[in-house]
Amino acid sequence: MNVKKLIIGGIVGGIVDYLLGGLFYGALFPNIYPQSPEVKHEFILLGCLTFGFLVSYIFTQLASVSNAVSGLKAGAIIGLLSGLYMNFFMYANQPADYKLMLTDVGISVVMGAVVGAVVAFVNGKIK
Repeated sequence: MNVKKLIIGGIVGGIVDYLLGGLFYGALFPNIYPQSPEVKHEFILLGCLTFGFLVSYIFTQLASVSNAVSGLKAGAIIGLLSGLYMNFFMYANQPADYKLMLTDVGISVVMGAVVGAVVAFVNGKIK
């Protein structure tokens, strides 16, 4: 395993995920996850870094994805599956709002695609 690619790709992917999350969930669609006064941004950042490392691990260890186009496609699939996974569990204990669910899954696809493209691009540039 190329640890350098894994670490750098994971950090860059996590930062991109954090910034996109701020754009989508903070500015464009704030009604999906209304912000409470107790929000812990450090946990949001850690969650985004975890996603970045997940994508980087898959791309470096399992799939050898190293160009932006294949990263975009693979990231979109990862985003779709993780968005569905999270929303199915989230709505298991509360009334389902299908419009918000589909919006959130769509956002997850877009964010996963962009993170995937960035991680693959970065990994492709690292020797």
